[in-house]
Order: sequence, then C-alpha cells, then structure tokens
Amino acid sequence: MSARIYRPAKNAMQSGQAHTRRWVLDFDPAAPRQIEPLMGWTSSSDMQQQLRLTFETKEDAIAYAKRNGIAYLVQEPRVRMRRPKAYSDNFRFGRNGLWTH
Repeated sequence: MSARIYRPAKNAMQSGQAHTRRWVLDFDPAAPRQIEPLMGWTSSSDMQQQLRLTFETKEDAIAYAKRNGIAYLVQEPRVRMRRPKAYSDNFRFGRNGLWTH
C-alpha cells in the first residue's frame, strides 16, 4: 500500500484559490478497475481508492503516513508565475501585431 501526498491544483473553472491550501493524501490503486458486465460501469474492489484524506500541513500528512506504516511520495506544488496586467495595456501605443479597436 502506497500513497501520494500533494496539494491540489486550482480547477480550470475557478478563479480563486479555494480548496488548494490543504495537503491531500491519496492511496494508489492496489488492483486495476474492471468493467461491470451488466451496466458497463467501471468498478473496483479496492476500497482505499475512495479514500481521500486532507491535512493542514505537509508535515501532518507525512506524520500520518509514517504512523500508519504507509509508503508515501510527496509531490511539491509548482510555483505559479503571475504576470501583472492592466486593462489600459489593451489600448497602449505601439502594440505591434495585435488586434486593435
């Protein structure tokens, strides 16, 4: 049994940083998923795939994994590169090759 500890990325449909501050511990699948013959849905007999634990800090998640004997892999979050923009830049003089009004 192994797990992955990470901070989830921002959803493409959200503009804020909600649900991205906490650390998540997800278990790796122990068995592959099977296709259920009657309805065609995918299912799994592994109950730990449904489990997602959240922690305030990375150290709390690592301590939980060590305390319970779970092999873990920590994925550090990528640093977001923000470029400051101003609305007035859309109308500035000297915009080469860009569409103007």
